[in-house]
Amino acid sequence: MVKIRLKRMGAHKRPFYRVVVADSRTPRDGRFIEEIGTYNPLKDPAEIKIDVEAAQKWISNGAQPTDTVRALLKKSGVEL
Repeated sequence: MVKIRLKRMGAHKRPFYRVVVADSRTPRDGRFIEEIGTYNPLKDPAEIKIDVEAAQKWISNGAQPTDTVRALLKKSGVEL
């Protein structure tokens, strides 16, 4: 199954995330199919950049977003 999920980047206690499309069996920070955006929770307000067209394409092809990514997609205006 293909999932849209967060890949953690950044230094210790300074998280930065990439929104990626990956096979559900791969590790959290392992191999992925495509990067479709970024999420920086340290900025005020949190910075969310997502390629809306790519996200909609993957969702229409059957990719399932995680709960956190689902909330980020709604904030960025992606139709679920």
